[in-house]
Amino acid sequence: MAKGKGSTATAAAAKAESSVKPADTNQTSASAPAVIPSNTAKSNSSNSHTKKATTAQLVLRLVSSYKSSTPRLLQLIDVYLACVMLSGVILFVYCVLVGTFPYNSFLSSFASSVGAFVLAANLRMQLNPANDFRSLSPEAAFAEYAFCSIVFYGFVVNFLG
Repeated sequence: MAKGKGSTATAAAAKAESSVKPADTNQTSASAPAVIPSNTAKSNSSNSHTKKATTAQLVLRLVSSYKSSTPRLLQLIDVYLACVMLSGVILFVYCVLVGTFPYNSFLSSFASSVGAFVLAANLRMQLNPANDFRSLSPEAAFAEYAFCSIVFYGFVVNFLG
């Protein structure tokens, strides 16, 4: 068995050695600059164009697959998640640029956006038919979300002062 592996390795090495071509001996100067054919530059630009086209095709395929396979309710929750995340990013950028003078206000608003994102993500997980939450009805999942949101926002308002 070891003999078979060695013969395979030597056959691959012999094949690699035979594919190596000797250097051209008719060159006049060893320091002559290499000339790049003009069609190579065109192929590089077309390569980047095809990569962009491929990326665009992938994004379009992803969006069409998302729209066709995701239920409308989950798409609505995803839009809400995107808005809450955008709100948190805007709050953080504002904090970095302007400052945190009323620190409790910044902290409670940022915690509010993070908490809302977490609660909505939990609701999305419970309502997603691909996940195994069969023992929990959609109505019970929404009631849990509503109750937790009320309690959470009570803490947020209390922290504001």
